[in-house]
Amino acid sequence: MISKNKIKGIKLLEQKKHRDSTGTFVAEGPKVVADIFSRHADRLTTLVATREWIETAGREIVAKTHAELWEVSPEELNRTSLLCHPQHVLAVFEKMDKELDMDSLRDRLSLMLDGVQDPGNLGTIIRIADWFGIEHIICSNDTADVYNPKVIQATMGSIARVSVHYCDLHGLMDVMPEGFPVYGTLLEGDNIYNVSLENRGFIVMGNEGKGLSPAMRSRVTKALRIPNFPPGRETADSLNVAVATAVVCSEFRRQQNIILP
Repeated sequence: MISKNKIKGIKLLEQKKHRDSTGTFVAEGPKVVADIFSRHADRLTTLVATREWIETAGREIVAKTHAELWEVSPEELNRTSLLCHPQHVLAVFEKMDKELDMDSLRDRLSLMLDGVQDPGNLGTIIRIADWFGIEHIICSNDTADVYNPKVIQATMGSIARVSVHYCDLHGLMDVMPEGFPVYGTLLEGDNIYNVSLENRGFIVMGNEGKGLSPAMRSRVTKALRIPNFPPGRETADSLNVAVATAVVCSEFRRQQNIILP
């Protein structure tokens, strides 16, 4: 039986201040836990799981880890979980923060998020980045916290393979090589399907309601527009930021594939 103090400590990790003070976060569900464990096994500190998971899907994880293990009933897991519908296992990991290697950004494509505040959007963007082989996402300091439980769940395990960094975006741009491409989606931009795109640079995506901030707009060197279809038809005002990110990343990779042998 799991202790009340342990349940309380896990529940507190729903709040950013407690995640920051402990340096830990919660991941839930067999896939998310397994994906993070596969890359960061040494960061697992606590497992709360049903007997069914321990004896089946979680057998390998339990055998390899020295983390604290609590076998619980479905009812106990429900009391411990941060989800409405718990999924057999909950894990507490140490944060996976990494120092940003500037050299690793200069010859590759990276995402940059300017004030994306919805946790679901951030999690989905991380999953999109993983799909399209984008290893780094650089976030403004007012972007949603990557360790928010809703973000972790929305990544569906992709958080294990994508590095997310927080910093002053303008300061980072200032130290990049002259002529380093900064792409941004703007209504006045060029049709993305008519533009030659490089396989390096920053793709900057903006806030859900306001788009790119005025300061960030001034830093964009190549403005892109995702056209609606057909031209001139009355349509939605905009695309969801995660959907727009998927469209943009897809076109970058499509053009790269055309020139690959």
